Amino acid sequence: MAMRPLIFLALALVLAGIALEGGADGAGECGKSSADRMALRMAPCISAADDPESTPTGSCCSAVHTIGKSPSCLCAVMLSGTAKMAGIKPEVAITIPKRCNMADRPVGYKCGDYTLP
Repeated sequence: MAMRPLIFLALALVLAGIALEGGADGAGECGKSSADRMALRMAPCISAADDPESTPTGSCCSAVHTIGKSPSCLCAVMLSGTAKMAGIKPEVAITIPKRCNMADRPVGYKCGDYTLP
């Protein structure tokens, strides 16, 4: 019976470690990285995510193309807590792949309340 509290404590520590790391390996939309961590890679897109008329920079388009290889990751990044805290407008951010002339973008992909054009 004395082992039971130790086993519970060990399990709690393992689960806390997984939560702090952002989930188990490969468990999220963006694989081993959380959507919030991937959102940091989208920093060059701040102005393009704010102004639907602006032309995204080359570094923004490069980041979008890399992250956009996984439509679910791109969607999770655009709707992430990090994006919200940065003031990103999802209805504008969702248009960046098109404005970057991403030929292989997933047109029609549903991203929450938004659809990729």
